[in-house]
Amino acid sequence: MAAPASRQVRRRARAAPRARSAEDWWWDRLAPSGSGYHLLPSDSMLLVLSEPGPARTRAQRRAARRTPRQPPPGRAAAKPKATLRPDPAPSPVPAPTPEEGPDAGWGDRIPLEILVQIFGLLVAADGPMPFLGRAARVCRRWQEAASQPALWHTVTLSSPLAGRPAKGRVKAEKKLLASLEWLMPNRFSQLQRLTLIHWKSQVYPVLKLVGESCPRLTFLKLSGCHGVTADALVMLAKACCQLHSLDLQHSMVESTAVVSFLEEAGSRMRKLWLTYSSQTTAILGALLGSCCPQLQVLEVSTGINRNSIPLQLPVEALQKGCPQLQVLRLLNLMWLPKPLGRGVAPGPGFPSLEELCLASSTCNFVSNEVLGRLLHGSPNLRLLDLRGCARITPAGLQDLPCRELEQLHLGLYGTSDRLTLAKEGSPLLTQKWCHTLRELDLSGQGFSEKDLEQALAAFLSTPGGSHPALCSLNLRGTRVTPSTVSSVISSCSGLLYLNLESCRCLPRGLKRAYRGLEEVQWCLEQLLTSPLPS
Repeated sequence: MAAPASRQVRRRARAAPRARSAEDWWWDRLAPSGSGYHLLPSDSMLLVLSEPGPARTRAQRRAARRTPRQPPPGRAAAKPKATLRPDPAPSPVPAPTPEEGPDAGWGDRIPLEILVQIFGLLVAADGPMPFLGRAARVCRRWQEAASQPALWHTVTLSSPLAGRPAKGRVKAEKKLLASLEWLMPNRFSQLQRLTLIHWKSQVYPVLKLVGESCPRLTFLKLSGCHGVTADALVMLAKACCQLHSLDLQHSMVESTAVVSFLEEAGSRMRKLWLTYSSQTTAILGALLGSCCPQLQVLEVSTGINRNSIPLQLPVEALQKGCPQLQVLRLLNLMWLPKPLGRGVAPGPGFPSLEELCLASSTCNFVSNEVLGRLLHGSPNLRLLDLRGCARITPAGLQDLPCRELEQLHLGLYGTSDRLTLAKEGSPLLTQKWCHTLRELDLSGQGFSEKDLEQALAAFLSTPGGSHPALCSLNLRGTRVTPSTVSSVISSCSGLLYLNLESCRCLPRGLKRAYRGLEEVQWCLEQLLTSPLPS
């Protein structure tokens, strides 16, 4: 009988309320009931953490630890051990709330027109590939938007296996051609710019598909292509009535094919790029005969294998044949201008010319007289690139009619020491264009220290007290002094590029190229603190 009595005593002790201890009082002081904080004791610290719900007392936390844990779903609950105490009523378990996640169908609710406009912004920035190809794999709606022909306005088709043997390359080109037979009418129907790279055997079938399916084509570039026939180009000129730009650089194209194309589409041609060879003379003859009166851009350059045949291009005939020319580039050519005969009136000039590039790394026969014949009627010139033209002097440049020149490149690269270099006259250049020049290249020029100091001093005081517009200055290999460089950097706050390589008058460690505002300012600090070279 003693055992049941002792059990009853223990039950009454548990049921009786326990007196509050000093520890309970201390816990309630740290985190009062309803304060929104709970305590987390550890071995060496006490953490007071915030919680979204009301704080529980210590007695409530102990009661929560005594309650048995609910078994995980899918498992049978273990049978409780037999005790003399009655089982307490199970507390109601709140129903689990469904987890909120991303809506799987948000892309389907975007209108197709809006999605196409979003894709169009990305295509305009980075091109159609690889974005459109990846976007088409996201969902059906994105695939439908990426398939809109309006997004495929610029395409570059490179021949697969370009470095493989001829037999494998021909087979790969035929396989790609089979895919283009479906892509051209279904995806590229609104194509505007097409580039073909390293096509050797299937150029004519591809151009035939373009003529049948792409009536809006405006630009065609053939780079490293072979087998371009006159029939293919003439067919394309007749089928694509908006085609006005043709780039044939580094491609093997017969001159008769290009001349036939210009005779068909010359009246609407705006831009033409050519690689100089022995056959280029016939093409230039068509241009001189007013075959392309609306031509705005003409570029003739040498290929990888430099051609040593001099280019015969009469200046006055070109001015009459292409009066609307805005950009003229004769790159790395040995141009031998025909002299103006006695009693021959000068040509009409290029009234709309904005860019003239005669850069060359070889012997150049362009002189002040030839440059004057080219630019005597070009007041709107903005860019003049005469790199390698050692016969041009500052006095000849001063007589040009252009007043708003922004880029002037006079660097000498790879020229022979036997050529006569200009030794003075650089102030004539900067005093004329100091208020508009943004880029100036004087690398390799033999101007003296005093001459360069006077030339660059023009940027210290511009008309109207405004800051100079100069942002790029190339003084590589010149005799510029530290004081001159520091003065230019201090006055030109927008200078972002400065090349001081091989400048013999500068201290060691500073003869390099500086890119960015921070590097240019660092150069200024070093020049102001470094001792002058002995």
